[in-house]
Amino acid sequence: MLQGWVYQDSELHNLVCNPEAMARNAPGIHFIRCCLFVLILFYCTFTSSAEDSPRPITDQEIREKKSTCYEDIENGLWGWQCTSSSIAKENCALRCLNAVCYEHIYGDDPLEEGEVDYKRGREFKFCMHRLSLGEAIDGVKGTFYE
Repeated sequence: MLQGWVYQDSELHNLVCNPEAMARNAPGIHFIRCCLFVLILFYCTFTSSAEDSPRPITDQEIREKKSTCYEDIENGLWGWQCTSSSIAKENCALRCLNAVCYEHIYGDDPLEEGEVDYKRGREFKFCMHRLSLGEAIDGVKGTFYE
């Protein structure tokens, strides 16, 4: 029976208030505590090692993110200027993928209508790769030759 905040069940009451009953259940409590400690230790070990050695972004992740960027552009989330032409859409998609790399590679010379620039495309992917590893992007521009 429940009365206020105190549960009147004698078995629960004995378990909580009786030191002898608590002692009988001590091995179970110690096992639970040990399991929790191991889980926390396991979690901390793997999260800290993942932060110490980041993995590079994959081509698949870039394609998926670019597809999401195209959807956002089509839905008008990037403004009318991004839907005004196919090349405007491509510049916006690249900016959406990674604004830092876009400014570094294309900032002073965006893609123009009809232009296909494989060299800067490789530099852009290399820039994203470097940033995903937490590395500096100095020297990325001009890395690849035609």
